[in-house]
Amino acid sequence: MLTNTFAILSLVLAIIWLVPLVCRKIHIPAIVGFIVVGIALGEHGLGILGPNRTIDVLGKMGMLYIMLQAGIEIDMNDFRQYRRGAVVFGLYTFAMPFVLGLLAGHLVVGMTWETSALLGALLGSHTLMTYPIVNRYGVQQSPAVNITVGATMLSITLSLLVLAVLKSKVYAGEGSMYWWLLAGKTALLGVVIFAVFPKLAQWFFHRKQDSASGFAMVMLMLVCSAGLADWAGLDAILGAFLCGVALNRWVPNLSPLMSRINFVGNSIFVPLFLLGVGMMIDIRLVVAGWGTVLMALLMIILKLAGKGLASWVAQLSFGLSDMERQLMFGLTHATAAGTLAIVTIGYKIGLFDITVLNGAVIMILLLCTTASFITEHAAKELALQEEARLESERTEDQWLVMQVGEQKDEALKTMATFSQLPEPEFVTASDWKEALLMVENSGKSVVIYHEEQPLNTINRLVVAIPRYAEKERDFISCFGQVRRLSSQIGAKVVFYCNEDTKKPLQALCARKGKYLRASYCELLDWEDVLQIAKQIRTDDMLVLLQARHATPSYNPLFVNVPRMLKEFFGNHSTLVLYPEQRTHAEGQDILLTDIPQPSAIWRLVSRGKEWLLNLWRKPQRTK
Repeated sequence: MLTNTFAILSLVLAIIWLVPLVCRKIHIPAIVGFIVVGIALGEHGLGILGPNRTIDVLGKMGMLYIMLQAGIEIDMNDFRQYRRGAVVFGLYTFAMPFVLGLLAGHLVVGMTWETSALLGALLGSHTLMTYPIVNRYGVQQSPAVNITVGATMLSITLSLLVLAVLKSKVYAGEGSMYWWLLAGKTALLGVVIFAVFPKLAQWFFHRKQDSASGFAMVMLMLVCSAGLADWAGLDAILGAFLCGVALNRWVPNLSPLMSRINFVGNSIFVPLFLLGVGMMIDIRLVVAGWGTVLMALLMIILKLAGKGLASWVAQLSFGLSDMERQLMFGLTHATAAGTLAIVTIGYKIGLFDITVLNGAVIMILLLCTTASFITEHAAKELALQEEARLESERTEDQWLVMQVGEQKDEALKTMATFSQLPEPEFVTASDWKEALLMVENSGKSVVIYHEEQPLNTINRLVVAIPRYAEKERDFISCFGQVRRLSSQIGAKVVFYCNEDTKKPLQALCARKGKYLRASYCELLDWEDVLQIAKQIRTDDMLVLLQARHATPSYNPLFVNVPRMLKEFFGNHSTLVLYPEQRTHAEGQDILLTDIPQPSAIWRLVSRGKEWLLNLWRKPQRTK
């Protein structure tokens, strides 16, 4: 057995490097490869690697990393849309295996009702072991994934609650004080994670944009959350997931910070966790006697039956496809940290014997293997289906991303990345006059971006939409940019529009898989857009949908937009969108579509009206 620190590190790093390469060659998931290598090299195999404190600590970080990623990468818009489904499926995926385990434990194995209930709780919980596969195929925003992630936390919480009840019954001397302490500690955990951590993240990101410092801050919050959850009597993985949810809007999925988190976790911590799981498994127990084998077989059958039935009922309840059902089944029947926590504590307090403990370890190995294959297959098929769908919806939109009189190229590129604009062209205009000239001379969709604060600190996108904007050729693409930007930074959206435009917006916001959390305020005419200046908040971004000449939604007052942005919204980040307009397309009759320029008298009257409105509103803004 290796004892030299450098020899152990060299071997572990070689495993992390080689296992994915070999697994790719033989077409098996890398998760299975790491567990098998852990079995072979552990103390129950060849004995090359023994119990090691460093591997244990880093392996625990791997499990916390998986739960942190699951929390951060949730699309909160989609998650809110499917929150009821998550609760319902959480009850399904816990209750069905729990009932099977309860009845089988008492009627088949002859356990007491208390022990049978703990066996049911063990089978009802699951761990998102195969979530990195979902992440790798890019289908984490699928309705099935959003429902399953929320259901995972409910099932883990219910399993731990059963464990806490039975544990308190064993230690009857603790009485009601145990529950008061549990409630108080849980409340403190919630306050720290959902009140203190977001405020700390907001303070940090308003002042720092160094991804290295941000990474250290996220890691500190992750460890503190896990430690507090463990101290409160809950499982550390629950604290890690809640930490990810709390930091969701501060760590956009396409940000450099998220890339760093994914890289470190998937390259070091998660492989070490899987290696550690394999090192725990003693294959010799399988041939030592039929007791362990039969217990493991019973637990596997009950787990697969319960989780499979729950996935099937969920498919019928939510109208999901067969592949989405398979993905839910693959994600929910894998088990590791939660099961290990429950079976270990159950063994220590005397409810489980060594047979159940060893059977649970064997179950973990086999179910992690089957879950990896099923999740890999389902995620790959869904990714191919999504790619085909996107291919069928693909347009020839071209985007021109512009800044006016600024040199913030990195901020411009970050905005384009978060908005997922396809191959944008970046330009800088010296002033607004040049910018508007470039807009008129280009038929592309145009974005003019001005940043006053980092994107991940924006709380709301305040979007002003002129009358008839829904009739623009590229209106849906501009809406899509707002939706994607909102999804990435976790910001709410407030639309200012008239009643006719509100109806198509509501339909677009309610689309399945592209849900957008939005509220609506009335904007009767474009000259009333300055009312937004009275209501806009410090951490809001103003988004203006504009139009070129000879388009349905063009308004002559658009020429005042540069002055309006400078005078009334100078302290806010702003985004000005121009939909694509092929005014010079071959065969188009300009005489039928062109709108004459406003006369000098009309301009004078409009500016006089605007001046009077500003004079009337000025005392209200200074209050």
